[in-house]
Amino acid sequence: MVKAISQEGQQPGESLPRLPLAGYRLIFSMPEATVLPAYAGSAWRGVLGRALKQTVCVARGTPCGECMLARSCVYPYIFETPPPPDSRKMRRYNAAPHPFVLVLEENSTASTRYTLGLTLFGRGNRYLPYFIHAFIRAGEQGIGPRRQNFQLLEVQQRENLSPDRWLTIFQPDKKLTPWPERMPPIPPLPEAVQIHFQTPLRLKREGRNVRPQDFFFADLFGNLLRRFSMLTYFHTDTPLEADFAGLMAKARTVKCRHGDLYWKDWTRYSSRQRTTMQMGGLQGTVVLEGAQIAPFWPYLWLGQWTHAGKNTSMGLGRYRLEAAASLPERTLKTP
Repeated sequence: MVKAISQEGQQPGESLPRLPLAGYRLIFSMPEATVLPAYAGSAWRGVLGRALKQTVCVARGTPCGECMLARSCVYPYIFETPPPPDSRKMRRYNAAPHPFVLVLEENSTASTRYTLGLTLFGRGNRYLPYFIHAFIRAGEQGIGPRRQNFQLLEVQQRENLSPDRWLTIFQPDKKLTPWPERMPPIPPLPEAVQIHFQTPLRLKREGRNVRPQDFFFADLFGNLLRRFSMLTYFHTDTPLEADFAGLMAKARTVKCRHGDLYWKDWTRYSSRQRTTMQMGGLQGTVVLEGAQIAPFWPYLWLGQWTHAGKNTSMGLGRYRLEAAASLPERTLKTP
């Protein structure tokens, strides 16, 4: 990955989403080798949500939408995130983007230790103790088809958002000592950038899933632009101010080059809706020419933490940026 440095290389006049965040990882111990679904993000989100609601809900049996405490309760803010009554955005929608994403780490199926990543955005960081407590409670109830119990050993936080430097901020017998959230520093823009989609990226255009043969850069950037607009509006004190129409017009002119963009099928069972759900999305890589994406670079870089597309809270839409040594010859059309 490109080495992150200060934001001094930012061009004058470029709009920059201000989204302070913090990256954490939770280290669990399991009594036996981990047995979880093929893609465990849905399972982790499910046990976290149930445990959090059991922890904070004082009006059992009352739907959140009908509860007079909903505007001051932790659970709706984190898991349902209703727009405030006076909101200027998303007034026709029931929920705004959640202030967190889960990050699925590489875990050995033969190990009794399990690592789960967690990123909190803006004011969502105030509720880190609730997340930790909910995970402790969830461990007592179990996860997966075998209801496998687990125990939280420690919580670590990325030091200055560095990918390789982690500090222990909590252990069950010690005090929680988190560092303040901060903006990820934006590095210089390389000559060419490779986007590696690590978990299924679910994008829609005109109500239909965007498939590999249909993908345009504007599909990704348009989703990121809306996502940052909503996250900064609902979870920070610095809503994004940008030339949305102008940025999208420029995004539609960007040409993508890719070698192995493909569709990854994934089906999960929703216990809440009691049905299976198709959750497939795009994976693989896309290569972009640096000169073309200069206006979008801060958004792309920050999107590595926020993820993109649908179902981000369970870990979908995660991607990684790398400097590309050369540009493949194949060029995708622009919209």
